Amino acid sequence: MLAEEIRELRRGHVSAAVAEIRDSHRVAIRRAHRAPRVLGVPRRTLDSIADCESHGDPRAVSSDGTYRGKYQFDRGTWRSNGGSGDPAKAPELEQDLRAAALYRAAGASPWPNCG
Repeated sequence: MLAEEIRELRRGHVSAAVAEIRDSHRVAIRRAHRAPRVLGVPRRTLDSIADCESHGDPRAVSSDGTYRGKYQFDRGTWRSNGGSGDPAKAPELEQDLRAAALYRAAGASPWPNCG
């Protein structure tokens, strides 16, 4: 009986700790989404590019499937900026960070129609 109660208490503490970590993670993500700059790039610059490229949709995919995500990365550019997998399936914050890094390195040239 006592051993079962101890196990239940431990599970409760673990659950509470996991919930606390999740909550603090959510707060950090919300702050990052509201930050005026991403890696030194003004958020309004990134928002403008994303709005032009995909209407700000992080899951957007071009009609031929070549360009993917909020900033319409092709897979080669995505990988060359540290991404893995499908850009359209990456978290929005990751897309923002990779686009900001690319913008810092190359300016608006990767987005010739939107930059």
